Amino acid sequence: MDKVVSSAAEAVADIGDKASLAVGGFGLSGVPEVLIQALHDAGVTDLEVMSNNCGVDQLGLGRLLMDKRVARVVASYVGENKEFARQYLSGELELELTPQGTLAERLRAGGSGIPAFYTATGTGTQVAEGGLPWRYDAEGNVIKASPPKETRTFTNADGNEQEFVLETALTPDFGLVRAWKGDRHGNLIYRESSRNFNPLAAMAGRVTIAEVEELVEPGDLDPDSIHTPGVFVQRVVALTPEQAADKPIEKRTVRPRGGDPGDKIEKEGDV
Repeated sequence: MDKVVSSAAEAVADIGDKASLAVGGFGLSGVPEVLIQALHDAGVTDLEVMSNNCGVDQLGLGRLLMDKRVARVVASYVGENKEFARQYLSGELELELTPQGTLAERLRAGGSGIPAFYTATGTGTQVAEGGLPWRYDAEGNVIKASPPKETRTFTNADGNEQEFVLETALTPDFGLVRAWKGDRHGNLIYRESSRNFNPLAAMAGRVTIAEVEELVEPGDLDPDSIHTPGVFVQRVVALTPEQAADKPIEKRTVRPRGGDPGDKIEKEGDV
């Protein structure tokens, strides 16, 4: 039952080339930075990543992108990462853009044993009809596009007929997540906004690895506060205090010192 491993390197040692990964986080909040760095150090490549976004240049999954270790991404957001956009538009990276709520549900469905589900999101668009560019060539021509998806009409909650599109579940080889607290059995608690995609990535991965900022003993966590039960987690990595405190900020916005709430908020770099 003790799922704690001695290091992040040991935890990711069996993740090989061409593996598929569900990675928690949103922007840079709740991103498993230590596991990503260990994966980078291991030298694996041609990875398929399923995550809300790919971090920013040199941070989060951006570490892997910068060295061209990622071959395919399933995500809902490309912004804030210039290298991500460059690789996609130049034909170096395949991207399956997915509506954010649909991505979340595809991960949750994968962890729940649900192979597919119908949703209204994307009906009447290229999400359902096909044709979204998945891969370009070096000249900017689309060489691979999304296929059309099955649609079906159901009666909605208002009693009216509505079209829905069939979306398939995601069941990656591994899930990488970061938790605020975790015990030796793999029960996890996430703190505030860092909860984001982490519970979903933990559910979806066939083998899930969690880095935890604070490791506690079994029984120390309030059962009603646990977000991810240990049944979904196979390995736990306890972070050092320095690793736990290292939490980069994607965008910092501040008010002038001594200002009131009505003052203009300035972006970092303007201050």
